[in-house]
Amino acid sequence: MSIELRHLAALLRETAAEEIIPRWHQVQARSKGDGSLVTETDIAAQRRIADALARDFPEIPLLGEEMSAQEQARVLEGSSPSFWALDPLDGTSNYASGFPFFAISLALIEHGEPVLGLVLDPARDECFCATKGQGTTLNERPIRIDAHPASLPECIAVMDLKRIPRERLAGLFRPGGFRSQRNIGSVALDWCWLASGRFQLYLHGGQKLWDYAAGRLIADEAGAATRLFAAKGTQAASSSSLEPHLAIGAAHEALLEDWVGFVDLPFTEAGD
Repeated sequence: MSIELRHLAALLRETAAEEIIPRWHQVQARSKGDGSLVTETDIAAQRRIADALARDFPEIPLLGEEMSAQEQARVLEGSSPSFWALDPLDGTSNYASGFPFFAISLALIEHGEPVLGLVLDPARDECFCATKGQGTTLNERPIRIDAHPASLPECIAVMDLKRIPRERLAGLFRPGGFRSQRNIGSVALDWCWLASGRFQLYLHGGQKLWDYAAGRLIADEAGAATRLFAAKGTQAASSSSLEPHLAIGAAHEALLEDWVGFVDLPFTEAGD
C-alpha cells in the first residue's frame, strides 16, 4: 500500500472512530429533498474529512454527498482535472436503524475516471483500497476474485429492488438467474463484497457518483466485470456524472454476459 493510501485510510479510520461509531444508536435521521436520509453523523464526518483533505491536498477540490447540488455541479464543471468524491456515510438508513452495514467511501477522480478508491467498513474494521492498474487490497492484503462459479444458478445475487421498475421485478426471479438473492443497503460495500467474492452477481438501478466511484474501482481492480448505464440501462454511461446510473456487475466477464442477458436490459417498455 502506498504512503498516500495509508494516510487516507488512517483519516477514514480516525473519522469513523471519532465521528461515526460514537453516534451510532444515538442519532435521528431526517429526509432530504431527494427522499434519502441524512443524520448529524453524515454532516460531521464530511466536515472532518473535507477539512483534512483541504489541509493535505489543497489543490484538489472535494465533491461530497452532503454538499448542495449547485456546489457539486461547480466542482464537476470546474477547471481542475482532479477532484475527490466522498460519501461520508454510505448506508445512512442502515446506520440510523442500528443495522451494521455502512461505510465511508472516498475516491480520487482524474480526467473523469476514478484512479484511487477507499471504502472503510467501521463495523468490521475492513478497509478496501484500490489504485487504478495496481489491484485491490483488504486491510493491506491483496485480494482477487476467483473465476468460479461458472453459471448463474450457482451464484448469490445482490439486487437493490427499490430502484428496479416494478413491472420487471417478477422476471428477475424466474428460474435460472441465481441460487439466492440479497439486498444489504450500502452501494460502496456492495461493490467491495463483490470484489471479495462474498457474492457473484450485482444489480442496482440508481446509484450516484459518490456511491460507486471508489467501490466500483475496487471491484474492477479485484477482477470483477462491471458496467454503468444511463437511467433504466438504455445506454452505456460516463462514470463521472451527477445523474443516477444503473450498475451491473459479476465475478468475471463471461458471467456478466450471461447476467446482462438474464436481466434483459434496458428496463423500458414499448412506448417509453
